[in-house]
This record gives sequence, C-alpha cells and structure tokens, in this order.
Amino acid sequence: MTDEPRESLLEFPCEFPVKAMGRADQPVREVFERIVAEHVPEAHVLTWEEKPSGKGNFVAITACIQASDQEQLDRIYHALTDAPEILVAL
Repeated sequence: MTDEPRESLLEFPCEFPVKAMGRADQPVREVFERIVAEHVPEAHVLTWEEKPSGKGNFVAITACIQASDQEQLDRIYHALTDAPEILVAL
C-alpha cells in the first residue's frame, strides 16, 4: 500500500451527493446517518433527502456533503457497502 494520495477527477473540497438505497422495513436512514456522521463533520453535511420508492418497498437517501478528499469518500462508500441494511451505495 502506498501513502500517495489517489488521483481523483474531483477538485477538493467540493459538494458531493452521497446516495444509498435499502429496504423500507430496515433502519436504512439511521445506519446511513451514523456512517456519514463517522466520516463527515456535522457542519459539512449540507442537506439530507429521503425518498420512498413508488410502491414503498425501498427508500433512497441522499446527503450532500462538503467532501475534503477522495480518501474520505472512499471510507464512506466502504462503510456503506459493508452495512447489511444498505443495498446500493452511489
């Protein structure tokens, strides 16, 4: 493993939408909020949005954050994909 920063197409810091989806009968929002809070200072969470699917079986959650670097985004996405309540992280 190298200590060199990963190259990114994004210019940091930047506003970045973190999105996740899960089953509506699971604590998706709580898990998503906990993971984001572990990696993003509260002041850097700009907006939250939650939308149910058409039939109400799933929920999509988006947090627009002030991302500091690519490594921060990588840590968030790894944590989201490791959570069993999160079906998809975008």
